[in-house]
Order: sequence, then structure tokens, then C-alpha cells
Amino acid sequence: MALIEVNNLEKTYDVDGVLTEALRGVSFSMENGEFVAIMGPSGSGKSTLLHVLGFLDRNTGGTYRFDGKAMDDYADDELAHIRNKKMGFVFQSFNLLQRATVMENVKLPLFYSGVKESLWDGMAQKAVDEVGLAHRANYETARLSGGEKQRVAIARALVNHPQVIFADEPTGNLDSKSGQVIMEILQKLNDEDGHTIILVTHETYTAEHAKRIIHILDGKIDSDKPVARRLASDHFTK
Repeated sequence: MALIEVNNLEKTYDVDGVLTEALRGVSFSMENGEFVAIMGPSGSGKSTLLHVLGFLDRNTGGTYRFDGKAMDDYADDELAHIRNKKMGFVFQSFNLLQRATVMENVKLPLFYSGVKESLWDGMAQKAVDEVGLAHRANYETARLSGGEKQRVAIARALVNHPQVIFADEPTGNLDSKSGQVIMEILQKLNDEDGHTIILVTHETYTAEHAKRIIHILDGKIDSDKPVARRLASDHFTK
């Protein structure tokens, strides 16, 4: 059974009576453990698709099944529970508390998880270690570089051991060197730890860290192809 199945997915926004079709009949499936990049120009619908897949928004047509159950069959509180327990999110703008420490930021999802508080420090420390920030654990986030902030965001996404990590333009605010570090972390989480990764990006070299690229154009799938992995000697460029 596929982890994610979408069939003829549609999303239309109604703003003051003006209808905008962001997704128009999108269909595909994803198995557990895949690393898929969603590409497309600005306004193509790629971020809208990620928001629907991540239960941050609801589709207006078609069907979306996650882990065998249709999105329409989930109550809002169930959606919130799945977002917290089975999904992790990494955004271009980091979305961190600047005056909180790295550990405090990483522990935030645990406040709503039902996990015993006595376990929080250990879980957060493990996530921080995975992104190579143990030496920054007690730093205020405001003191970190952009690349380090994004690594904190990844650690926060990991802390609940999610099935899926959604990354929306995670290198968009970073220089090429920092972006390379972020993509290598995501690739390792997929290759070695088996996390399903769904990456939204407009950068070709970022997308090529994935194993499959779905290209969106005008709200429809333009292509869906596997990626030939690049050699380690190839360089990351923006």
C-alpha cells in the first residue's frame, strides 16, 4: 500500500469571488521511504500541493489518501495529531523562536505530542546530534548563521520521529555552501534513516539530491521521472 496517493487532486482558492485554480487534476503515488522533489516555476502550484499533502490545507476536489485513509475521513483534530506525530516540516524562513535556545526550539513539537516530559531532553538532544549541532545546543537561535538555523529547523522536524519530512524551499535563503550541507543532511535522513522526504524547490541541483522529480506546471503534472544520482565530486550550485 502506498504511503501517499492522490487522484485528480484539485485546489481552487476563492478570494472575494475571484476563483484561482492552483491544482488541476494532479495524480500520483509515493511509497514509504521515497525522496521526491516537486519542482515548478513560481505560481505553478508546488507549494499548494505540499500544503495539501502536509495536511496544512484541504483539497477542493479529487482524493488524497495518507497511509491508506482518505483525508476527507479525518476530523480536524485527527489531522492535527498526524501533523504532529507523523509529519515534520522545514520552511524557507526557518520559523524559529529567535530568543529561545536551539534545544528549546527543537522541543516545541513535544509540547503537543503526548510524550512524557521526562523524555523530551533526550529526544531533542538526539535530533540536535543528527544535524551536527550538539556544540550549539544551548545557544540562542538569533546567534546562529542561516545554515545553522535551518539545521535547527530540521532537528525540530525530526524530534517526533515522523514518517514524512516536508521541506519547502529549504535552501532558498542560504548560500550555496550552507545549502549543500542542508541537502546532504536530508539525503542522509533518506538514505540511512529511511525517512520519506518531500522537497519543494525551484533549484535543479537541489532537486537532484532526490530520487524522483515531479515537475508541476500551471497546476498540473508536467513530468514525473527518476533521478540519476550525481557523483560525489559534482558540485552544488544555486
